Amino acid sequence: MNEQDVWKIAYSQLELQFDRPTFETWLKGATLLRTEEEGRLYVVGVRNSMTRDMLQHRYYRNLRRVLSDASGADDVEIRFEVHTAQAVPEVKAEEEEAPLFRLLAQQDPTTITEPLHRMVQRPRRETLPESELSPRFTFERFILTDSNRIAYEAAQAVAEAPGRNYNPLFVYGGVGLGKTHLLQSIAHACQRKGVNALYIPSEVFTNDLVVSIRNKTTAMFREKYRGVDVLVVDDVQFIAGKDTTQEEFFHTFNALTTFNKQVVIASDRHPRELSLLEDRLRSRFQGGLVVDVQPIAYEGRVALVEMWAEEKALKLDAEIVGLLANSEQANVRELEGLFNQVVAHAQLSRGAITADGVRRTISQFKQPRHSVASASRRVTVDDVINTTARHFDIDIETITGKSRAKRVNTARQVAMYLAREMTGLSLPQIGGVLGGRRHTTIRHGANKIAESLAHDSGLRHSIEEIRDELGRR
Repeated sequence: MNEQDVWKIAYSQLELQFDRPTFETWLKGATLLRTEEEGRLYVVGVRNSMTRDMLQHRYYRNLRRVLSDASGADDVEIRFEVHTAQAVPEVKAEEEEAPLFRLLAQQDPTTITEPLHRMVQRPRRETLPESELSPRFTFERFILTDSNRIAYEAAQAVAEAPGRNYNPLFVYGGVGLGKTHLLQSIAHACQRKGVNALYIPSEVFTNDLVVSIRNKTTAMFREKYRGVDVLVVDDVQFIAGKDTTQEEFFHTFNALTTFNKQVVIASDRHPRELSLLEDRLRSRFQGGLVVDVQPIAYEGRVALVEMWAEEKALKLDAEIVGLLANSEQANVRELEGLFNQVVAHAQLSRGAITADGVRRTISQFKQPRHSVASASRRVTVDDVINTTARHFDIDIETITGKSRAKRVNTARQVAMYLAREMTGLSLPQIGGVLGGRRHTTIRHGANKIAESLAHDSGLRHSIEEIRDELGRR
């Protein structure tokens, strides 16, 4: 397989991994120009210098990982260059928007056939696409349980009377518990009634803002977001720390709510826990209705498995449904992934779905086999301790020491939990690295974190960030 084939495979993977607006803004049209350093350095051509800088500095790690997987080599690097065949031609100052006096000087008054305000050149912009709604995320397919009833009924009330009930509506909860499903259900219901509803992840809002600033089309950006009747923004936590985005979102929020337009927001944490978000935004988010989505109970998981089986025209007996529902997956996405794994194994082996087969699949799902590449980069206890210490801004010596301060103890127990999950070492081995602690202490600390994950969204977010960083090693 040559370098062009490797790049094509990586490019296809990137198109699947990035959301559509991000891919079209920064990666669409990127081509492999050549390779250097005996094939280890891929030189990729892009449209302009801003795209080059964005890919090199913001998305480089993800791009390199995908290219590494496609090539099967760990030492590949990427360099981005502005490709002259793709470069956007620079507009000379005198060729930009023609001032009205210049337009008048160029025209013969006797030949003017339309109003001058229509003849003045308007700024052109790249398309600011809307995020597509999934046909699967509707109220009809949402499994209602006691753990999500309040959030569900609040979402339905908003969809029935946008701008009059619970404005803004703020939904928060852990990963894969149904926040996106509820938000898209609201957008679906509003659009079916002819209401102009826009669903957008916060990252797309940021990307649209960057494009509009670059192209000097902020007026069109504001027209898009402030001209809707219902604005639904997912994963708002990702605008934290982005000052310009927060400023624009603040004014967009005010413009909509002032005229009783509905705003619906989702996050992985309660507004008061979004410490990097501006106070004025957090106070406005808390000024409406704030509801949480809790992990789905056993009965709800049974209903989900039965619904998925019915949609695939499968007949599963009660034992198999119970095995899947009792598999203790952390969220609905993981449960659906397990269900799909079971179905795929049966289809590929051309056999029936049996209880023994489901048990084997559950076991493999919980403890996947390591590939050769991942085995060579196995996470160590020291990796876990160092990454956890950086995340909590605590010295390594303090985590492994005897301090019993609450913050230190939480960080230490997180390290125990992750070391137990990711290293494959025994409890005594982990305890030996963590200051010579006994295996019972390691078990207690790891179990305490596991119990807290069910209701502590902030802790879940911290562990996800640490796990992601360890996974990139």
